[in-house]
Amino acid sequence: MDPITLLVISSPHYPFLRFLDGLPQPVTVHTGNDLDFLKQHAPEADVILNGFHDGSALRAILPLAGRVKWIHALSAGVEKVLSPELVESPIPLTNGKGVFGPALAEFAIASMLFFAKDLRRLIRQQAAARWEQFDVGFLRSQALGIVGYGGIGREVARLAHALGMKVMAVRRRTSAENDPILERSFTREQLNEMLGLSDYIVAAAPLTPETQGMLGPGEFHFMKNTAVFINVGRGAVVVESALISALRQSLLRGAALDVYETEPLPSDHPFYGMENVLLSPHSADHTTGWMELAVKQFIENFERFRNGQPLEYVVDKSAGY
Repeated sequence: MDPITLLVISSPHYPFLRFLDGLPQPVTVHTGNDLDFLKQHAPEADVILNGFHDGSALRAILPLAGRVKWIHALSAGVEKVLSPELVESPIPLTNGKGVFGPALAEFAIASMLFFAKDLRRLIRQQAAARWEQFDVGFLRSQALGIVGYGGIGREVARLAHALGMKVMAVRRRTSAENDPILERSFTREQLNEMLGLSDYIVAAAPLTPETQGMLGPGEFHFMKNTAVFINVGRGAVVVESALISALRQSLLRGAALDVYETEPLPSDHPFYGMENVLLSPHSADHTTGWMELAVKQFIENFERFRNGQPLEYVVDKSAGY
C-alpha cells in the first residue's frame, strides 16, 4: 500500500501534533507554518490538515496542491478556511463538528445557572463576609430559544430539556424532522417572535454571509428585559455595539459570551467593566483532552479515507458549515 502524504499546517511545536502518532501507516507527514515550506510540499500532498490556523496559508498553497483529495480543519468553525477557490473546487472539506458541542453546551448551562442563582452576588457577599439571604430563580419551566440548531445547539437543547426547560429553536427547515426535545421550531423570518418568548437565548450559529450581524439592535429590542443572552457560536453573528447598548439600557438582564468580534478582547473593551456580563476568553470548549479529541476524530476519518469509505463531518461549503 502506497503511503499517503499528509501536509499539516501548524507550528511544529503545537501540542496536538503528538497525537498524530496514531495515524494508520504508511503515511508521510510534513508539518510547518512557514509559507515557503508549505509551498514546497503542497504539490505532493494527498491530504491537508489545517491545525487551528487562520486559513491564510491554506489559501496561498491551494493552487499548488494539484493532487490533494481531502482537506480537514481541526476547528469546528470554517469561515476563515473557506476561500472562494476552495468552495468552487471539488475537494471535500471536513471539520471538527461534534467535538466541541458538549463542552460549549455545558458552558451555556453554567451561564444560565450563573444568572438564575445570582452567583456573582454570592461571590460578592462571601468576599465581604456578609450574610444576606435572597431569592433565586429556577431554570425549570423557563423558555430557552436557540439560534443555530446544529451540533452545539442540539447539545444545549438536550441538557436544557433534561433540566425541565421549554426549548425552542430557529432552524433552516422547521419541518425537516420531528424533534421531541423542541416545543416549537421557528423559521429565520420568525426569529423575533422566538426572541420575545425566550427567558434565555443561546446563539450557536456558524458565521456565514447569512448569519453575520443577524442579532443586532432590532433583535435585542424584541428580547425580554429579564432575558439572558449567551453566545457560544461566532462573535460576528452579533452586532456587539447593539448588545452593549441593550445591556447598558437594561433591555436585557445580562449576557454570557465566549466569542467576540475582536479576539483577543482589547483590555479597554466595555465588557470588562460590566457587572451583568460573564466573559470567557474563547476557551469554553478547552476541556481536558480537547485537542486529543479533535485529532482522534481526524484520525478516524483518515482511516475511512485510506479505505475508500465516505468521509464523515463533511462541510457544506456553499452553506458555510
